[in-house]
Amino acid sequence: MKSLTINGSKRESVGKKATKAVRNAGKVPCVLYGGGKPLHFVAEDAAFKPLVYTADVHTVVLEIEGGEKFNAVLQDIQFHPVSDRILHVDFYQIFDDKEIIMQIPIHTKGVARGVKNGGVLRYNLRRLKVKGLPGNLPEFIIADVTNLKIGNKLYVTAAEDKAFVIQHPDNTVICQVKTSRNLIADLEPEEDEVEAGDVPAGESEEEGKE
Repeated sequence: MKSLTINGSKRESVGKKATKAVRNAGKVPCVLYGGGKPLHFVAEDAAFKPLVYTADVHTVVLEIEGGEKFNAVLQDIQFHPVSDRILHVDFYQIFDDKEIIMQIPIHTKGVARGVKNGGVLRYNLRRLKVKGLPGNLPEFIIADVTNLKIGNKLYVTAAEDKAFVIQHPDNTVICQVKTSRNLIADLEPEEDEVEAGDVPAGESEEEGKE
């Protein structure tokens, strides 16, 4: 898994006034958990763009002014309800010998047989929650959909790997091939069609022969 570096500096004050001043200066208040006492620090707003505005998952190296470095993962992030500006970020410290739980993106492989026959691939999950050592977790998980026919489902068990443990029940569906509306319309008879031998409602057999 790729890693990003975010530079920051420790916060001496954590009150409301200090937090407002941090944001007015174009910086984001952050907290690092998981290593004992929480570490409060600030970082430039622009530093979070490659971490937040992407579908990819990364670990983070936090380089704090003074020479301290911490390996971490993004735990939580708060946005302004109107402007979508980042208001606060929580990180969780990770260690090479301790397992963590992360949401890993799913990438599909191949073209489903059902899609080739007019079906549509529908996703139930875009990410899988997995548990494993940080060094063993992939940037994304591959799910092969090639053999899915119309009506078939791909379960999380198809994405099992020795490097991690999937944290979903075995019957959790990743994706499935459904019949498209266009295909259903093509298969249904037109409303004004009458099958051979049928008599329109309200007419007798004799009237139907006229």
